[in-house]
Order: sequence, then structure tokens, then C-alpha cells
Amino acid sequence: MNVPRVSIIMGSASDLSVMEKTGEVLKELGVQWEMTVVSAHRTPERMVEHAVNAASRGIQVIVAGAGGAAHLPGMTASLTHLPVIGVPIHSSNSIDGWDSVLSILQMPAGVPVATVALDGGRNAGILAAQIVATSDEQVAQRLIAFKEELKEKVMNSIEQVENHRA
Repeated sequence: MNVPRVSIIMGSASDLSVMEKTGEVLKELGVQWEMTVVSAHRTPERMVEHAVNAASRGIQVIVAGAGGAAHLPGMTASLTHLPVIGVPIHSSNSIDGWDSVLSILQMPAGVPVATVALDGGRNAGILAAQIVATSDEQVAQRLIAFKEELKEKVMNSIEQVENHRA
């Protein structure tokens, strides 16, 4: 049975281009996931229901992307014991993305949200997989291989860069 272990939520469909990168990397790493829209401001009851019931559905990590005031990650974290990864999104109503970054980053004591870079959906997926890997050896092995591929890409680029002449 393919029960999702990571829930990817976003404040609106306009966040999809960033958040789909989270799903792409989870797919690469063999981690089951789900994705939906949950607005902290426009559908607060849906947000509460989603956060409160996530663990009982088998979810281990929630990745929440939001732009502008970006309350979704923090409010979600306030409602669950699960780790929440916040993805600040540079949206059309954002102040160069800084409002989103600071809204997610500056959480009060007792309500932590792991925060990735602005529009950092891919890193959020990797971090979610790393959390899942603490209790899943197969995911851990795929992450080890993934990190080795990153190393190989850098090693393969060294000669090209060192021999480049402007």
C-alpha cells in the first residue's frame, strides 16, 4: 500500500511551481507524498483538519509553502506534533519575498518550523526525505546515493572549470 509519508501543502495554486519541486525530489528518492491547497486565511477549518489528522493518516512530515504573510507553516506547526518544513514563496503580493521568509523563520519558542530558502521547494523535499530516513533504511540508502551523485557532479566539473580560459 502506498500511504503518503509527506504531506505537501500550499496556500494557493499559484504556489504550485515552487511546491511541485518538493514532490519531484521525493519521487526521485522513493518517498510517497500527497499534495493539496490549504489556506491559513481563506480555509482555516481545512487547515486545522489537515494538521490535526495528518499523523493518524500516516504522515511523518508536513511541507508547507506560503507567500506574503505566510502563516500556513507556523499555524500548521501549532496544531501538530509532526515536523513542519516551511517554504517561503516569492508571490505576487510579496515584498521581494522577505515578508514570507521572516514570517516562517521567526517562530515563537515552542513552535518550531524548519525553514528553507526562498522558493526552496527542492531542498524542502530533501529535508523531508532525510526526516523519513531516520526510520526507513531504504530511504536512507537512496539519500546516500543521491548525495554521492551530487559529489560526482562537482568532481566531474573541476577539470572543466580549471581549464577554462576567458
